[in-house]
Amino acid sequence: MSTEMDTREKKLQVKDLTISFRTINGKLQAVRNISFDLYKGETLAIVGESGSGKSATSKTILGISAGNTIIESGEILYDGKDLLKISEDDYHEIRGDKISMIFQDPLSSLNPVMRIGNQITEAMLLKNKANRRESRKKLNAIFRKLDSVMKETKGGDDDKRFDTFKKIIGQQSKYEAPYSQARSNAEGGLKAAEDMLLSISKDAVANPVAETRELAEYFRASVDRFVVRDEAEMKSIISAMEKAAHESAKSKKFDSLKAQVEKGRDLLRKALENESPDFFALGCYLVLGNNTLGDENSAELNAKAQPFVNNQFMMGFKSDIKGALIASAKKSVEGMENAIKALREASSKLSSAMPERAEATKLAKELSDKVEAGIDPFETVKDSFSYTFRVSLTSAMTVYYDDIVRNVAEQKRFDRQSARYARLEAKGKAPEEAVAPLSLSDLSLVQANIIKILDNMVSQYEQQLTVARAYDFDKRTEAFVSWMRETAMASFRVITKSLAKDRAIRVMEQVGITEARKRYRQYPFEFSGGMRQRIVIAIALTANPDILICDEPTTALDVTIQAQILELINKLKKERDLSVIFITHDLGVVANMADRIAVMYAGKIVEYGTSEDVFYHPAHPYTWALLASIPDLNSKGNKLESIPGTPPNMIYPPKGDAFAARNKYAMEIDFEEQPPMFRISDTHYAATWLLHPNAPKVEMPEIVKERIERMGGQN
Repeated sequence: MSTEMDTREKKLQVKDLTISFRTINGKLQAVRNISFDLYKGETLAIVGESGSGKSATSKTILGISAGNTIIESGEILYDGKDLLKISEDDYHEIRGDKISMIFQDPLSSLNPVMRIGNQITEAMLLKNKANRRESRKKLNAIFRKLDSVMKETKGGDDDKRFDTFKKIIGQQSKYEAPYSQARSNAEGGLKAAEDMLLSISKDAVANPVAETRELAEYFRASVDRFVVRDEAEMKSIISAMEKAAHESAKSKKFDSLKAQVEKGRDLLRKALENESPDFFALGCYLVLGNNTLGDENSAELNAKAQPFVNNQFMMGFKSDIKGALIASAKKSVEGMENAIKALREASSKLSSAMPERAEATKLAKELSDKVEAGIDPFETVKDSFSYTFRVSLTSAMTVYYDDIVRNVAEQKRFDRQSARYARLEAKGKAPEEAVAPLSLSDLSLVQANIIKILDNMVSQYEQQLTVARAYDFDKRTEAFVSWMRETAMASFRVITKSLAKDRAIRVMEQVGITEARKRYRQYPFEFSGGMRQRIVIAIALTANPDILICDEPTTALDVTIQAQILELINKLKKERDLSVIFITHDLGVVANMADRIAVMYAGKIVEYGTSEDVFYHPAHPYTWALLASIPDLNSKGNKLESIPGTPPNMIYPPKGDAFAARNKYAMEIDFEEQPPMFRISDTHYAATWLLHPNAPKVEMPEIVKERIERMGGQN
């Protein structure tokens, strides 16, 4: 991979993943030893025919595989965890919250007898308590580590600044949480008031009493010392507005109701124009200055509180944090250097011969301890390699030594059955059953996998050492303190039903749902296919996930709506800095949205590169075939290319290249041996024997060349 790519944050790493399914006809090999990385803020498209293993991969990432799934091997690394080895309770904290998914059929993704609004808010409300608990757990763990490092570097008793910091955050949350809810209701109330005034102007108020009651809820919930400060005035407006609504229901005249709604609207508008409080500064003002709140407005309070943020306490607090970060980084660098030395020695030793099981178990523990000694606990972005090293190495060692036992048992079974078969034949009797073929595990492959784990860890730590030696600790301290503040606030952030509703309406508007407040109370059958897919996207986005998996989200939609949904996903990715895995069978769909593309066939990635690599410089015959089969406005009168034959039966996978039987460029070796992944450039790889130095020169089809020329590419 390119150096540029290596410096970017990896959100997800899939390593050597192999997946099979139990069927009544035998074991079907759905995914075969695939690897890919997903970087922050990019779209990775996985393209291939039905049955190529795309959806099996995505469902395994999300932990929702079918009951007959067998995870043969591999790792899926996310946030310092191997998703293939975590419990369902751990997955519950990730699924839908950190990694969300949009499925093919929006109607089957929605509950037909549950209002849309409730379906969007359900996950927000259910996960809020767990998220707060997890944030508290993270923060307390960080405080313990900081305290431990500072005792080592400074000596003496526990630094009381941490307790003071906790008190500041406690005061901040005490006022910020109700403010956030009140402001959210004020914003919702302002929008609802404007909608109601528009309905009045069009004489389209169907139920003034019900609509006024809903508007009054927003008005009432917007009262807060930092939002709508005059509670008495708001109560007066609500009372007059409700009275006018009942009169309007009888008389069908709305002048009085309109006047009261305008008063409430203007009060909310004025409140929202006020300066927002700096709640962290407020916490410092109350705790460090031992002050109490008077009747100051936000601007006055900010002016009083701001000097306390940069006073002696905060300067000392940041100085302590910086010292802890420097000490921890130094210790981490020493640990990584020691781990690299030990890993290299172990790799050399294991390459020669594997030791006895007890010695190997001891070695795995020693190496794991050294690797974990190199982990910097204050890195907010976890390195998945080091955090999962112990589990990966122990698991690989277990497989190796268990396979030795299995091979002995299998050889005995084969010898026993063969001897019995021979005795029966010698007696002239026809054996009732044939001898099952000998099936031995290839221990050299398992051994190579163990060594690969060690070598990968060395490469990872070498990269981290380069970064760690160039740290700007002033910037890192500011970023770390900001992270602590955000994590602390998340532990106090309560999502009420009214706040969840307002967020749901906002995200509905963000995904292009018109009249979101009205649509909030409707059922799925009242939406078109494209609108239902927008709702599914809205549900996926409510938790602000890191990763969004789109599993053929446009397949059930017509072409015009497809374009709208693709444009929407692209827009949301940029706005939210999402990492997207986009799964499709149509290479043309991802032309304008994918940063990188993995082309899959028969469970393997056959070509992998940037969008420009795959569209302008395709190298695999299967990619050529996909490009040739895409409808094109400029291909008038030309017959579209089709791919002959069908994909192989993966219960009995072919010996060589799985695409060979359908590939008119196939050579003899394609039917005998699977091609390796040949490197074309730092970003472009393809698994085809045509790239071998000794292979005959084969030009891509003319139809593909013509399309590349029309797209502006080069031959």
